[in-house]
Amino acid sequence: MRLSVLDQSPVPSGSSGGDALRNSVDLARRCEGFGYHRYWVAEHHNTGGLAGSAPEILIAHIAEATSRIRVGSGGVMMPHYAPYKVAESFRVLASLHPGRIDLGVGRAPGSDQIAMIALAADHQPISIEKYPAMIAELDGFLHDDLPATSPFRGRVTATPAPPEAPQLWLLASSPDSASYAAHFGLPLAFADFISQSDGAAIADRYRAHYQPSERHPEPEILVAASVICADTHEEAEALAAGVKLWRQRGLQGPIPSPQEVRDAAPGPLAVQPSRKPMIQGNPTTVATNVRAMADRYGADEFMAVTITWDHDARARSYELLADQLLD
Repeated sequence: MRLSVLDQSPVPSGSSGGDALRNSVDLARRCEGFGYHRYWVAEHHNTGGLAGSAPEILIAHIAEATSRIRVGSGGVMMPHYAPYKVAESFRVLASLHPGRIDLGVGRAPGSDQIAMIALAADHQPISIEKYPAMIAELDGFLHDDLPATSPFRGRVTATPAPPEAPQLWLLASSPDSASYAAHFGLPLAFADFISQSDGAAIADRYRAHYQPSERHPEPEILVAASVICADTHEEAEALAAGVKLWRQRGLQGPIPSPQEVRDAAPGPLAVQPSRKPMIQGNPTTVATNVRAMADRYGADEFMAVTITWDHDARARSYELLADQLLD
């Protein structure tokens, strides 16, 4: 099983967004040394807690700072953008870093409703019903093979032409998005950490309905989940407390510090949002639960999403996980 990273570029309380982005570059360097297969960065808008609003820019910095690990987006939120522009941005990256660039795309806004309107041309968001056509056009521009019905076929080419096209993945947290991946014959990255669906059952249906494509004759599944790994259960619980408080606050503001966690006495109606629990604990416990999740999904790859207030503790979590799961 391959082991990878999804980095949401969390902003620790007391630091800046710039610090968070520099932490992402540093963590990518470390994770390459730990032996991780790929490193993806996310896209979020209008939040003070996550700094990654422009994944293509952060990918460029991370790819330049590393040499082996695959780097990509988890993901680019397609309804905000023209497929042609996304294809050109990632073909530039793939030309600079051949064979190392991934393009994970999703249909969620990665923002609240008002930010989605602000992102849209003429402040008119694209209907989600157009998403399948956008994927077909994006794939066509990436590989110089637009659909026969496209008005741009033979007339518009995405430049530059890299030695190897970016690898396209579809992100999903629901049956609908997974069905698009099966229909187009594309790899599926399932976000278990934000999904309230039975992800393993969705993965089974993706495999059952998969339509082989020239570039991907077999289905491929990556599952992403929240993980906090520490030397002891107690340390992992302490690290997770800040994330739980941040979730309780609706993911607003920076990641609370340990002192803020101690000062935040829970009110009588303090209820955790409806989210799947993190995989947390010491290395043995975490590795056992990660393997169990990957087995349930039949996943080819596990992608860990780790948020902590302390950057070194976050890097240590990834190091401990790699020590357990990678030879």
